[in-house]
Amino acid sequence: MCVNRQLRLAKRPVGEPSPDDFEIVEEETPTPTDGEVLVKVLQVSLDPAMRGWMSDAPSYVPPVGLGEVMRAGTAGVVVESHSDRLAPGDFVVGILGVQEQGIADAKALTRVDTGMAPLATYLGGLGMPGLTAYFGLTEVGDLREGDTVVISGAAGAVGSVAGQIAKAKGAGQVVGIAGRPAKCSWLVDELGFDAAIDYKREHVARRLHELCPNGINVYFDNVGGDILDAALANLAWGARVVICGAISQYNAADGMRGPRNYMMLLVRRARMQGFLVFDYVKQYGDALREMAGWRADGRLKTREEIVSGSIEDFQPTLMKLFRGENIGKLVLQIAEP
Repeated sequence: MCVNRQLRLAKRPVGEPSPDDFEIVEEETPTPTDGEVLVKVLQVSLDPAMRGWMSDAPSYVPPVGLGEVMRAGTAGVVVESHSDRLAPGDFVVGILGVQEQGIADAKALTRVDTGMAPLATYLGGLGMPGLTAYFGLTEVGDLREGDTVVISGAAGAVGSVAGQIAKAKGAGQVVGIAGRPAKCSWLVDELGFDAAIDYKREHVARRLHELCPNGINVYFDNVGGDILDAALANLAWGARVVICGAISQYNAADGMRGPRNYMMLLVRRARMQGFLVFDYVKQYGDALREMAGWRADGRLKTREEIVSGSIEDFQPTLMKLFRGENIGKLVLQIAEP
């Protein structure tokens, strides 16, 4: 019998997820039926949204059930196929969860070309994080040439791509907010941001006022909390605030804190809107073609921080996100092709 090892949610986390919130289960490797494929999972995507999926609270998707495989985006290789859409040896991405092997309908997976970009890039800059950045800016943020754009969580998988897209689309100024000197240097020196604010060492509201004297036209928020309040206090007339995430609030045991400075939306005749990348699924193809072109000509650089290990390393690797220890896209490598 071939064994498949899975990481399952054992209990609902209170505050930060702990190792005790998960359990490792072994079961017989499943067999694909008509239209399905068996995939060897090579890489697991680590995303802030995972914390919300663990909570039994209303959201855009049902929570992960207790005893269920932890939901996760994955990249892998097809090992057995009962579909004419995919063949053994094809590299694919899809939501297979934190396990060593997974069954999926071939239509639910996307074949990717590892000759064009490394496999992990399809979990990052050319995957859901990249598409999230693209549609957050172009659709929700209504980005216009000459705009002053500010991005929080700017050294993460979404934020780092968002800043580069803003530059490629003609933004007048792009300012990133991140949490360490090394991150801020990376944003400016390698990715082409015009400036970066280290929120751990600098007064964010004051620095935003200095760097954006005419106000912020588009604020792309990944963190919520005090940084969102600082951005709201520095909006330009008619500004667009894009709510992508609130990582600073996800582990708050006493619940999320809302924005204090929301009345600036009224004063500046601004708007604040949340979104999900899935709202724009029909436009994925066009967006990825444009982003692939930017990557080919050097205007879009991607960075994946790959941690080698096994499914047992899921929880400690995930915590790197909430402690700000990673730069770019965080990926857990659990096997080789």
